[in-house]
Amino acid sequence: MNKTLHTRRGFLRTSLLGGAVAWTVPIFLERTFFTLDAMASQEPMGKDSPILVVLQLAGGNDGLNTLVPFTDDAYFRARPGIAIREPLKINDAIGLNPKLTGLRGLYDDGNLAIIQGVGYPNPNRSHFRSTEIWQTASDADKTDSHGWLGRYFDSCCQGEDPAVGVSIGSQTPQAFAAAEPKGISFTQPEQFRFASEKASDPAAAEEFFRSVNETAGESNEGGSIGMLQGHSQGGGDTMDFLRRTALDAQMSSDKVLAITRKSKAPVSYPSSNLASSLNLVARLIGGGMPTRVYYVSQGGYDTHSNQTGSHDRLMAELDSSLAAFVADLKAQGNFQRVVLMTFSEFGRRVAENGSGGTDHGAAAPLFVAGGAIKPGLYGKAPSLIDVHDGDLIHNTDFRSVYASVLQNWLKVPVEPILHRAFPTIGFV
Repeated sequence: MNKTLHTRRGFLRTSLLGGAVAWTVPIFLERTFFTLDAMASQEPMGKDSPILVVLQLAGGNDGLNTLVPFTDDAYFRARPGIAIREPLKINDAIGLNPKLTGLRGLYDDGNLAIIQGVGYPNPNRSHFRSTEIWQTASDADKTDSHGWLGRYFDSCCQGEDPAVGVSIGSQTPQAFAAAEPKGISFTQPEQFRFASEKASDPAAAEEFFRSVNETAGESNEGGSIGMLQGHSQGGGDTMDFLRRTALDAQMSSDKVLAITRKSKAPVSYPSSNLASSLNLVARLIGGGMPTRVYYVSQGGYDTHSNQTGSHDRLMAELDSSLAAFVADLKAQGNFQRVVLMTFSEFGRRVAENGSGGTDHGAAAPLFVAGGAIKPGLYGKAPSLIDVHDGDLIHNTDFRSVYASVLQNWLKVPVEPILHRAFPTIGFV
């Protein structure tokens, strides 16, 4: 195969512009991705708008050792080896993991809401399937090809900048999947150009990225973009779509690089992948990106064995990263604009297993932090006695959390995004 053609197909298959080309060429043959003249002339949308940061705790966070029922004898009976006996007390019955000192400070300052017992009916213990349910906001017995944030983009962000959603990571989250995908994904700003076998050669990578944006289709000699689906048919819809998509990628990429090259965090961040991701998010916010939704993740929560040490480390990493992020936003004057929400695909079983860990469970707490948050404990703590096959029974549907964020923070209608109404919670 012609190597240039292979490289350019690699660009289109692995470009991190939200997977737009790979997912949607057939859909977009009849309409272009954006009108570039309008995009160039508009003031950045969302410049002063509320921002949502979604933080995934991937692997299934152990909620009982995150929000500890330290006066419940059933907790200590079920976990003789891994129970936490001296948490950071929230009230006379519940405390935070002792590694979460920063979150405790946020709670005391009135900037943290804790929602207890979050889950969904008929819970699934598969990492893949439960993550899919959370990402798509679907019922456990149904599937949906579009994510809840993707439906938000479709319903409420037509005509906005491609960077209306930004995911820090090597893959676009399913939550961003949409009928007309928006959103960009990258690990480092420089990687937003594209991924190819020439990624180790920045000059060649940049030259190729720019070449995609040149007029193509007049000739297929030399492996132009017109070779992707055979000879160009007079520069029709396919060529128009591909050129516009590449130009959109370039324009968003230039914005990201310009901001990150000139910005510097006003606070010191710890050394961890999560902290680096949040540092980058804060720099983009401070630099004026028009992004409405940022998505970051922290992995490692599948603690089947020797949980105590690994979970403590994850809690400390989460806490220090969030503390730096909050301090950064406050220094910028942007803390009031941002709400950060955590989620994990499921909690863990009530009882510890024989390997000093916990197995896949169901309900767990989640955190919502921000300058405009109404602090406190929300929802009801699940019973450790009234359980289902060793799993906690949820008291709050996670889609009520989503509905609250959508309606009360992003100020958009809920039903087009979540397919139906859900009770909202008063944390925002």
